[in-house]
Amino acid sequence: MDWGLLASYWPFALAMGVTGMVSGVAAGLLGIGGGAVIVPALANSLLLMGYDPDIVQHVAVGTSLAIIIPTGIMSARAHYKRGALDVAVLRLWVPFVVAGTFVGGLMAGLYSGNVLRIIFALLSFFIAANIVFSFQTRLMGHLKDAAWAHRLSAFIVGYISALIGTGGGSLTVPTLVAFGRTMHNAVGTSAAIGVAIALSGTAGFLIAGWGVADLPPASLGFVNLPAFALVGGLAAIFAPFGAALAHRLDQKTLKYVFAAFLVAVGLNMLWKVVLG
Repeated sequence: MDWGLLASYWPFALAMGVTGMVSGVAAGLLGIGGGAVIVPALANSLLLMGYDPDIVQHVAVGTSLAIIIPTGIMSARAHYKRGALDVAVLRLWVPFVVAGTFVGGLMAGLYSGNVLRIIFALLSFFIAANIVFSFQTRLMGHLKDAAWAHRLSAFIVGYISALIGTGGGSLTVPTLVAFGRTMHNAVGTSAAIGVAIALSGTAGFLIAGWGVADLPPASLGFVNLPAFALVGGLAAIFAPFGAALAHRLDQKTLKYVFAAFLVAVGLNMLWKVVLG
């Protein structure tokens, strides 16, 4: 065994462990699946290890989607126990969000790493502004009982979520709030929808990345297995703690926490583009 090579991966393992804990709490607290934490953390770690920036971003997105599967299950389960999961909305959204996510995952390889970063950042700013000023509610509130509006929203959320590597919560939560759901109900339902997004998106990234050269070791397509195991395991453990915290906060506070988080993530992504 090459102990020197093994030791060189300890910083990566430590970074992924911390990422797992933070993303798990964020997933339970905000219903976001944790992708907004995982993608920049994993991308930065792989960049520091010397991997190509374009491949790094695709691996970060694909791995993030895979990690969201166990995290989202634990988060949704915790919210369901507190009565904050709308099963009717879940049934309406899942088929269309899965279709959108799979298409987005297959098309992800058409975009450069910087394009994915810019999409991620701009959406983060837009969604944060929407949470604070509620313009989406004014635009979409009258459609809250229209099945076609839910289905179209689900497909769009799935497609965009696959490109940026999140469980869709940053898009799903404000959309469900705009359709008249409470913040707590939207967060809980979003966590469950995120599982469907992650399953479909992961399949797309496995296929899109199959046979790509210079991937990090132990990768299946654009999914890195060591990162999946470290982050996914700890995130699933810590997600219920975030869900418990969410139900201790009032809706207004939860909205502002969500918005501030998204702005911070968006700024980080743009900074990476500027640095090249």
